[in-house]
Amino acid sequence: MESQTLLRKQLISLLTETNAHVMFEQAIQDFPLQQIHAHVAGIPYSAWELLEHIRIAQWDILEFMRNANHTSPPWPQGYWPPEDAQPTIESWHTTIDQIRRDLKAVQEIVLDEEIDLLSELPHAPGYTYLREILLVADHNAYHIGQFITLRRALGNWPS
Repeated sequence: MESQTLLRKQLISLLTETNAHVMFEQAIQDFPLQQIHAHVAGIPYSAWELLEHIRIAQWDILEFMRNANHTSPPWPQGYWPPEDAQPTIESWHTTIDQIRRDLKAVQEIVLDEEIDLLSELPHAPGYTYLREILLVADHNAYHIGQFITLRRALGNWPS
Protein backbone atom coordinates (compact mmCIF):
# COMPACT_ATOMS: atom_id res chain seq x y z
CA MET A 1 0.00 0.00 0.00
CA GLU A 2 1.38 3.41 -0.95
CA SER A 3 2.51 5.41 2.10
CA GLN A 4 0.13 8.34 1.41
CA THR A 5 -2.80 5.93 1.09
CA LEU A 6 -1.94 4.32 4.41
CA LEU A 7 -1.46 7.73 6.00
CA ARG A 8 -4.86 8.91 4.72
CA LYS A 9 -6.53 5.78 6.08
CA GLN A 10 -4.94 6.25 9.50
CA LEU A 11 -5.82 9.94 9.64
CA ILE A 12 -9.46 9.20 8.81
CA SER A 13 -9.44 6.60 11.57
CA LEU A 14 -7.96 9.14 13.98
CA LEU A 15 -10.65 11.69 13.10
CA THR A 16 -13.64 9.34 13.05
CA GLU A 17 -13.05 6.27 15.22
CA THR A 18 -12.86 5.73 18.95
CA ASN A 19 -9.36 4.26 19.11
CA ALA A 20 -8.07 5.30 22.57
CA HIS A 21 -10.59 8.03 23.40
CA VAL A 22 -14.26 8.96 23.34
CA MET A 23 -15.39 10.57 20.10
CA PHE A 24 -17.41 13.78 19.73
CA GLU A 25 -20.73 12.06 19.00
CA GLN A 26 -20.40 9.86 22.09
CA ALA A 27 -19.47 12.83 24.27
CA ILE A 28 -22.50 14.92 23.31
CA GLN A 29 -25.02 12.07 23.22
CA ASP A 30 -28.03 12.68 25.46
CA PHE A 31 -26.65 15.91 26.88
CA PRO A 32 -29.44 17.54 28.92
CA LEU A 33 -30.30 20.73 27.06
CA GLN A 34 -31.25 22.54 30.27
CA GLN A 35 -27.55 22.37 31.24
CA ILE A 36 -25.95 23.85 28.11
CA HIS A 37 -24.99 27.03 30.00
CA ALA A 38 -24.56 25.50 33.47
CA HIS A 39 -21.31 26.28 35.27
CA VAL A 40 -19.48 24.22 37.87
CA ALA A 41 -17.17 25.69 40.51
CA GLY A 42 -13.57 25.45 39.36
CA ILE A 43 -14.40 24.97 35.67
CA PRO A 44 -14.32 28.26 33.77
CA TYR A 45 -16.68 27.35 30.92
CA SER A 46 -20.07 25.84 30.24
CA ALA A 47 -20.72 22.91 27.92
CA TRP A 48 -21.78 25.23 25.10
CA GLU A 49 -18.78 27.50 25.61
CA LEU A 50 -16.45 24.51 25.37
CA LEU A 51 -18.13 23.19 22.22
CA GLU A 52 -18.09 26.67 20.72
CA HIS A 53 -14.33 26.79 21.40
CA ILE A 54 -13.90 23.45 19.60
CA ARG A 55 -15.94 24.83 16.70
CA ILE A 56 -14.00 28.07 16.40
CA ALA A 57 -10.58 26.41 16.61
CA GLN A 58 -11.48 23.64 14.15
CA TRP A 59 -12.96 26.19 11.71
CA ASP A 60 -9.84 28.34 11.99
CA ILE A 61 -7.50 25.41 11.26
CA LEU A 62 -9.68 24.31 8.33
CA GLU A 63 -9.77 27.80 6.84
CA PHE A 64 -6.01 28.18 7.38
CA MET A 65 -5.49 25.06 5.26
CA ARG A 66 -7.76 26.03 2.41
CA ASN A 67 -7.73 29.82 2.25
CA ALA A 68 -4.55 31.84 1.78
CA ASN A 69 -6.42 35.02 2.72
CA HIS A 70 -7.84 33.67 5.98
CA THR A 71 -7.18 35.75 9.08
CA SER A 72 -7.27 33.86 12.36
CA PRO A 73 -9.14 35.32 15.32
CA PRO A 74 -7.07 37.09 17.99
CA TRP A 75 -5.58 34.72 20.57
CA PRO A 76 -6.97 33.73 22.98
CA GLN A 77 -10.20 35.73 23.21
CA GLY A 78 -11.19 35.12 19.58
CA TYR A 79 -11.26 31.38 20.15
CA TRP A 80 -13.95 31.51 22.82
CA PRO A 81 -17.48 32.92 22.74
CA PRO A 82 -18.01 36.25 24.52
CA GLU A 83 -18.30 35.81 28.29
CA ASP A 84 -21.78 37.31 28.29
CA ALA A 85 -23.08 35.02 25.52
CA GLN A 86 -26.36 33.35 26.40
CA PRO A 87 -26.69 30.21 24.30
CA THR A 88 -30.06 28.94 23.22
CA ILE A 89 -31.01 25.42 22.27
CA GLU A 90 -30.83 26.60 18.66
CA SER A 91 -27.27 27.92 19.11
CA TRP A 92 -26.31 24.61 20.80
CA HIS A 93 -27.49 22.69 17.73
CA THR A 94 -25.90 25.20 15.35
CA THR A 95 -22.54 24.79 17.09
CA ILE A 96 -22.77 21.00 16.93
CA ASP A 97 -23.82 21.02 13.27
CA GLN A 98 -20.91 23.29 12.34
CA ILE A 99 -18.42 21.09 14.20
CA ARG A 100 -19.71 18.13 12.20
CA ARG A 101 -19.58 20.02 8.86
CA ASP A 102 -16.09 21.33 9.40
CA LEU A 103 -14.79 17.95 10.56
CA LYS A 104 -16.24 16.45 7.37
CA ALA A 105 -14.41 19.13 5.36
CA VAL A 106 -11.14 18.23 7.12
CA GLN A 107 -11.77 14.59 6.18
CA GLU A 108 -12.30 15.64 2.57
CA ILE A 109 -8.86 17.27 2.59
CA VAL A 110 -7.39 14.06 4.00
CA LEU A 111 -9.00 12.02 1.22
CA ASP A 112 -8.10 14.42 -1.60
CA GLU A 113 -5.41 12.55 -3.50
CA GLU A 114 -4.40 15.78 -5.25
CA ILE A 115 -3.03 16.98 -1.91
CA ASP A 116 0.34 15.71 -0.72
CA LEU A 117 -0.27 15.57 3.02
CA LEU A 118 3.43 16.04 3.74
CA SER A 119 3.72 19.15 1.60
CA GLU A 120 3.72 22.65 3.00
CA LEU A 121 0.63 24.77 2.61
CA PRO A 122 1.25 26.94 -0.47
CA HIS A 123 0.64 30.11 1.54
CA ALA A 124 2.28 29.04 4.82
CA PRO A 125 5.85 27.73 4.55
CA GLY A 126 6.72 25.46 7.45
CA TYR A 127 3.12 24.30 7.94
CA THR A 128 2.06 21.01 6.36
CA TYR A 129 -1.38 19.59 5.75
CA LEU A 130 -0.42 16.72 8.04
CA ARG A 131 0.45 19.10 10.88
CA GLU A 132 -2.87 20.91 10.60
CA ILE A 133 -4.91 17.69 10.41
CA LEU A 134 -3.13 16.29 13.46
CA LEU A 135 -3.74 19.61 15.22
CA VAL A 136 -7.50 19.24 14.61
CA ALA A 137 -7.46 15.68 15.98
CA ASP A 138 -5.33 16.59 18.99
CA HIS A 139 -7.24 19.74 19.89
CA ASN A 140 -10.61 18.03 19.54
CA ALA A 141 -9.54 15.01 21.62
CA TYR A 142 -8.20 17.26 24.38
CA HIS A 143 -11.34 19.34 24.66
CA ILE A 144 -13.70 16.38 24.25
CA GLY A 145 -11.94 14.97 27.32
CA GLN A 146 -12.63 18.25 29.11
CA PHE A 147 -16.26 18.07 27.98
CA ILE A 148 -16.60 14.63 29.57
CA THR A 149 -15.01 15.92 32.79
CA LEU A 150 -17.53 18.77 32.78
CA ARG A 151 -20.37 16.30 32.24
CA ARG A 152 -19.15 14.25 35.20
CA ALA A 153 -19.04 17.39 37.36
CA LEU A 154 -22.57 18.28 36.23
CA GLY A 155 -23.69 14.74 37.09
CA ASN A 156 -24.92 13.91 33.59
CA TRP A 157 -22.23 11.56 32.25
CA PRO A 158 -23.59 8.01 31.98
CA SER A 159 -21.82 5.60 34.30
